[in-house]
Amino acid sequence: MIGFLRGRLARKEPPSLLVDVNGVGYEVEAPMSTIFRLPGLGDEVQLQTHLVVRDDQQTLYGFATESERRLFRALIKVSGVGAKMALTILSGISVDDFASCVQSEDKAALTRLPGVGRKTAERLIVEMRDRLESGVGIALPGAAATGEPGSAPRAEAFNALISLGYKPPEAKRMLDTVSADAATTEDILRQVLRAAAS
Repeated sequence: MIGFLRGRLARKEPPSLLVDVNGVGYEVEAPMSTIFRLPGLGDEVQLQTHLVVRDDQQTLYGFATESERRLFRALIKVSGVGAKMALTILSGISVDDFASCVQSEDKAALTRLPGVGRKTAERLIVEMRDRLESGVGIALPGAAATGEPGSAPRAEAFNALISLGYKPPEAKRMLDTVSADAATTEDILRQVLRAAAS
């Protein structure tokens, strides 16, 4: 297995790349999220990689971050999602936003991705939720899950509510009722649970 490549970026024709590693050119397929982060031609690049071997073909996939590679590996295990669709998903949505969609069961956002229909979106939510919750190595978004980037206490409260057994949409609705003066995770949870008990 090839775990990563480090070399000179010799060609960039999305979604294909050519990386020159000590005189050997590796052809790599990459999502747009990775391609947008690449340096200029001739500059050094390092990619996390995943090799797919089939009877008639070997394809190397490259990713700018480990979280992208982990999500790719989890996606290709979902029934009906191959490597090509996994690349399309990664090209259209960030890892954190994808995890948020799964947590909040946002089928509408997933069906806006090219090639993802309603049934595929439902399957992604069901199968990926289990993988995310079982700690597949994809970081569950904290702030992104509440829809409030940078709000760590609200993110922690959201994750606490999920661990208490609340469904993501229900936890989000509960957090929407919290007053702005609740600054800490404890304050937020106190308000939410008091409201739920009344």
